[in-house]
Amino acid sequence: MGLKQRLTAVGIIAIAAVVTFGIARSGRQITQQQKETIFTGGKETLYLWYTDEALTPYLSAAAVTYNENHEIRVVPVLESGLEYLENINASSLESNAPDLYILSHDSLEKAYLAGLAGQVAPPENFSMENAYIDTGIKAATYKDKVIGYPFYFETSSFLYNKTYLEDMALKGLEAEADALEGELAQSQADEAAALGTIGDVAEEIDTMGSENSVDMSVAASGEGESRFTAGQIEERMIKILPATIDDIREFADNYDAPEQVEGVFKWDVTDIFYNYFFVGGAINMGGEAGWDTDKIDIYNLDAIHNMRTYQELSQFFSIDTNEITYDTVLDEFMAGKMVFTTATTDAVARLEQAREEGLFAYDYDIAPLPGIDENHGSRSLSMTSCVVVNGYSDKKEEANDFAAFVTSQYNDILYARAGKVSAAKNAVYDYPVLSRFAQEYEKSIPMPKMLETSNFWVKLEVLFSQVWNGADANEKLKSLSEEMKTQVTGGAYEEEYLEEPKEPEEPEESGEEEQ
Repeated sequence: MGLKQRLTAVGIIAIAAVVTFGIARSGRQITQQQKETIFTGGKETLYLWYTDEALTPYLSAAAVTYNENHEIRVVPVLESGLEYLENINASSLESNAPDLYILSHDSLEKAYLAGLAGQVAPPENFSMENAYIDTGIKAATYKDKVIGYPFYFETSSFLYNKTYLEDMALKGLEAEADALEGELAQSQADEAAALGTIGDVAEEIDTMGSENSVDMSVAASGEGESRFTAGQIEERMIKILPATIDDIREFADNYDAPEQVEGVFKWDVTDIFYNYFFVGGAINMGGEAGWDTDKIDIYNLDAIHNMRTYQELSQFFSIDTNEITYDTVLDEFMAGKMVFTTATTDAVARLEQAREEGLFAYDYDIAPLPGIDENHGSRSLSMTSCVVVNGYSDKKEEANDFAAFVTSQYNDILYARAGKVSAAKNAVYDYPVLSRFAQEYEKSIPMPKMLETSNFWVKLEVLFSQVWNGADANEKLKSLSEEMKTQVTGGAYEEEYLEEPKEPEEPEESGEEEQ
């Protein structure tokens, strides 16, 4: 297709998308006849429903690209998120449409049981394992059947001010180098004094000290010079970057903070998405794929330990739950008021835009969320949006083909057009830091899809709030576990109370000296 033809096609789809959007927003139904007239002129058509308006530019572009090489047309249709599955079901019974739809993975069980989703049937020579990050496949799995194509994900990760850590690393290297040179000079001076030749070796000492400095230095870009290579500074930063909550507390105790820094670690403690990593490595809700009701483990010693650590941070960092929000946290991070926080993928676009507008004067980076301590790890929570082939569609083969295309072969512009991070393995991300979100996603735990425990997240968020404000972690976890297992089993369930191991007592210091 030539440039003129391509631009014409883009224009037609854009106009059609605007018409569809206007009808959808007005609350009126788009009839089959209207859709045929607006989009296809009577040609065979696939209808793709979605609820997130941010996806409109991306899906319109993807439809244009796909339509260029396929006889069938793809029409994205923006729908209300209210009673979304119910509307899909009603439309499916009436007209077998939509053929595909985008759905959050935690609703897949409901879709499957309603006949609105079935096992995927990818195109020939298409490998799900090669195409998608494993976490996405788990999220799209129900009872060992993959019933959706992983599209994009959301998870939280560890956001830090890279400028502050570079400065800290450089200061540490400088201090060590100065100390080493001082020791060298003192050693040479002592040797000279012992030989009685201080005057003769003075010049040699200066020369050796100078040579030592040259060995460790490289010319730095910019106005000044650095005695250390970028690799040396990076290596020191890796050592400085906290790997556990214990490390963060130690960092806070020893950090010589710049004047503008008001806190070391701050995050939205009112949102389960940013809190979950504290218990993510300790509890189990439905197994790795989140559908198995026989695999529920909320109340255990590791979870209690991790929640007690979480509670201790309420005193250590003094975060006011009445004032904090995710937006205020990001604003403070951009102002250089804190060093570390937990953030979701949207932070990258916001930080980059702030940088372009001159509102963010620092470098930043993403790292894995810290473990609790050296014996207790962490796992973040993730959500995966999937493209699902409607079980009622009469064009399943064509729908599967487009679903594979839009989720795995046409994702280079997904973040730029829609602010979403692709769940595909081969995705090319606009910003390098997004690949580190993908690494966090790979080890994350998908939100469970069990209908019996659909209120778990609301209950867990309340539990975090209560523990933060002083409630007993042991009692709260026990109560939540009993409630969830009662819902699953249909009968009253009581957990056996877990006695926590006592902290070892420090030996008393003796006033008597050893003889």
